[in-house]
Amino acid sequence: MANHKSDILIIGGGIAGCIAAISLVDNYHVIMIDTLSEPQDRIGESLAPTAQRILRQLDLLKGMEDVIHNNEPMYFKNKGMQSHWGSEQIHIIDHLSNPDGSVLNLNRKAFETYLRTVAIQRGVQCIWPAKLASQAYENPHWHIVAKDHKHKTYNLTARFVIDATGRQSHFARKQGVKRHHIDQLIACWATISDHQQNKMSRISASENGWWYSAVLPNNKRVLAFHTDSDLMDRKAMQDADCFLALAQSNPVMKSVLEKALGDIELHGIVAANSTCSQQVAGQQWAVLGDAAISFDPLSSQGMFNAMASAIQLKELINKFDVVNHPNTKNRHQFETDYTKQINQIWLHYLTHKDHYYRQEKRWKESVFWKRRH
Repeated sequence: MANHKSDILIIGGGIAGCIAAISLVDNYHVIMIDTLSEPQDRIGESLAPTAQRILRQLDLLKGMEDVIHNNEPMYFKNKGMQSHWGSEQIHIIDHLSNPDGSVLNLNRKAFETYLRTVAIQRGVQCIWPAKLASQAYENPHWHIVAKDHKHKTYNLTARFVIDATGRQSHFARKQGVKRHHIDQLIACWATISDHQQNKMSRISASENGWWYSAVLPNNKRVLAFHTDSDLMDRKAMQDADCFLALAQSNPVMKSVLEKALGDIELHGIVAANSTCSQQVAGQQWAVLGDAAISFDPLSSQGMFNAMASAIQLKELINKFDVVNHPNTKNRHQFETDYTKQINQIWLHYLTHKDHYYRQEKRWKESVFWKRRH
């Protein structure tokens, strides 16, 4: 049994948790735990140009240039996207005029590993694997029990807790906080070898959902099909041949596959729906990133939101000094302001998401599109 005390405990060592830890560690003793000993592969690989402002602010961007993973750089600059949305005409979306630069196509696992490494280097105490087992608040501290896969127990005491555990929001759920789900979107994704000259990302609407494809740094290309969970045969989508047949039924994805080399690697099905926590802050705790609000991948804003929200959370923690002076007034002001910020982001996101989906009107009788119109 190990006992650890901290000012701030962050549960979740993904992008949101790491950015929060790195931004807070100069002023607080921070502990970060995660159930995984190392990050897993994920679909999300397109980092919005505005995210580079945060990376520069935290002195992270330059270090990314030096990371080599499997003899490949961590990222390369996306040349743009070919969009087949709303009509048969191809629309080219480039990043040449964006003052923040290009979208960065990431090796997502390498990026998250890099953030964990930097967090440790800068003084964050990291414990993994360690899974949240129980939690209790005894003014003015949270007492958290976490266990690893060998049943080693960690007793953690913290003045403030940040839940960065993704859509599962494990800490908040244990507090009785529920989530609001506005759709049933899921994504079935795979990777193929890619050596073609056209490195642009591609998005293509279809009758029962939409496809996305982007090149990854290690000469791989991701293919992902997005639809509602009740419209997909999950067993069929766990079979590579079925996935290939579905991809080839879409002209854009068929052209991608015709130039692919080697076998397809199917990674499975993941949640991609829009959800929000019905409470984002409470007695000396807050939810962050996907634990607060999760975005449809169509927005390409999930990683940026996780990073930007981490910076906003840090600023509010400092502004109201809820770690060192958790009186009723400070806590109330913090909870009110943080809730307002998250609500504004959520409403802005919903407006833009609905607008974009309504541009596609070719399959008016399709269940998938009816739900979004």
